[in-house]
Amino acid sequence: MSGSGTGTTPGDDPLQTAVWRLRSRACWADAAALLQPATAATALQRAALLVERCLYTEQGWEEAEDALRSAEALAHDDEERGAAACERGRLAYAATLHGVRDRADEARAALGRAAALIPPGSPGRALLDFRRGLLAENLTGSPQAARAAYRRAHASATAHSDPLLLSFTWRHLAGLAFRDGELAEARHGFAESLRIREELGYLVGTAPALCSLADTETEPEASRLRDEARRLYRLLGGVPTWLSRRLTPPAPGAATA
Repeated sequence: MSGSGTGTTPGDDPLQTAVWRLRSRACWADAAALLQPATAATALQRAALLVERCLYTEQGWEEAEDALRSAEALAHDDEERGAAACERGRLAYAATLHGVRDRADEARAALGRAAALIPPGSPGRALLDFRRGLLAENLTGSPQAARAAYRRAHASATAHSDPLLLSFTWRHLAGLAFRDGELAEARHGFAESLRIREELGYLVGTAPALCSLADTETEPEASRLRDEARRLYRLLGGVPTWLSRRLTPPAPGAATA
């Protein structure tokens, strides 16, 4: 599973730097509170933060819906409407993935609408391709379609210098390689994802990256990586919630599969 997104990373704008620091530490509501949704761009960024919170915490669905409706209302050109549709697709995907409600058809329709609105070559196209890959991998069960979408997203993120999105495309391409038994390729991709997230200070995404890399390593390195992931997971208050199944050690004497 992944918190499938990208967005503003540290830069020269003090407001965006503050938003990034809060976001990277799993403080999405605090980050969103810094943004006044007066413009389409700001409303969309605020909605994206709250949708991401749903993916990582499985909470805040109504607030995310409200923020997304505001972003949709303020969008006034095709690219802004396409970006809002892309976020709606992510929210519907998250609700389906977490078993809140089956919104898979809505997710596909929203991402399809985004594809019709976001022009080829736009930076937003990379994010759209990545999210279409997530749907193919996790909802449709089509790893080949997912791989093609991730590769398009990876190439576009490289062209547009989007390191956060690259950390996601490296991670998901590596996950597909791991599933196919391509251990060396998987290890390389997971290591690249972890490196980028550590360089960016993306703490909320570092524990999942550590866990994935641990799956490709031998002992004692695998245990070291999982211990570090567990430390970060606890530091962030048990976020992302879905990581608990991989980090909670079995009870003494419990049977293991």
